[in-house]
Amino acid sequence: MPTQTTCCPLTKLSWFLPLILLAILGGLLLRPTGNLLAQPPKNAKASAQQEEGKETAKVPVGRGGIPNAKLNANSKGKKMDEPEYNKLTPEERWVLLNKGTEYAFTGKYTDHFVEGTYLCKRCNAPLYKSDDKFHSGCGWPAFDDEIKGSIHRETDADGSRIEITCKNCGGHLGHVFNGEKMTKKDSRHCVNSISIKFVPKGKELPAVITAKKLDEIKKLDESKNTPVASPTPDSAPTKKP
Repeated sequence: MPTQTTCCPLTKLSWFLPLILLAILGGLLLRPTGNLLAQPPKNAKASAQQEEGKETAKVPVGRGGIPNAKLNANSKGKKMDEPEYNKLTPEERWVLLNKGTEYAFTGKYTDHFVEGTYLCKRCNAPLYKSDDKFHSGCGWPAFDDEIKGSIHRETDADGSRIEITCKNCGGHLGHVFNGEKMTKKDSRHCVNSISIKFVPKGKELPAVITAKKLDEIKKLDESKNTPVASPTPDSAPTKKP
């Protein structure tokens, strides 16, 4: 009597099941998601920030300076970086407005010796002549004299050093030291490169930005726009108020 072999239909397809499972898993892994496509490159923001300002000086922003809250305690809410002055990078603001300091031997004017004039980066006021610049070896630009009437001196809060600022806009420049016998004038203005900019000899200096000058220009503009009353003859009767 012939024997009948019974077999489950699935067993015939057992070799095909792994292929089906692999195809399903592959489709799930390769399917793009909206979140992944929407993410920008990780370094895009960092690259944009680097392109905004390329000052050679390395400044520890947030360290070595005075916080805005303490610096502006007497300003009654007014911003120190007023819009009429030159636009500053965050590093420049930290040094000029918050009395920060750049790292030694990183400033572009430390070993810079070309004939010309050094100006305040915030307001364009002439501060130093190249004839008064010398190499002190301290890691920052050094001058033994300033342009007359350009620098304001004030003793630090702890009384240890004398701070120097731009007399026109109040921007922080550095400190001045006396008695070191480095030059005949026996004075060393230790200045942050990031606080100043250089104009070569023979090139026209930019106009100095001052609040007083801006007020005069504003008043002049207002007077031009004010209509002038026509003169009345002397014989014309005047009306009493």
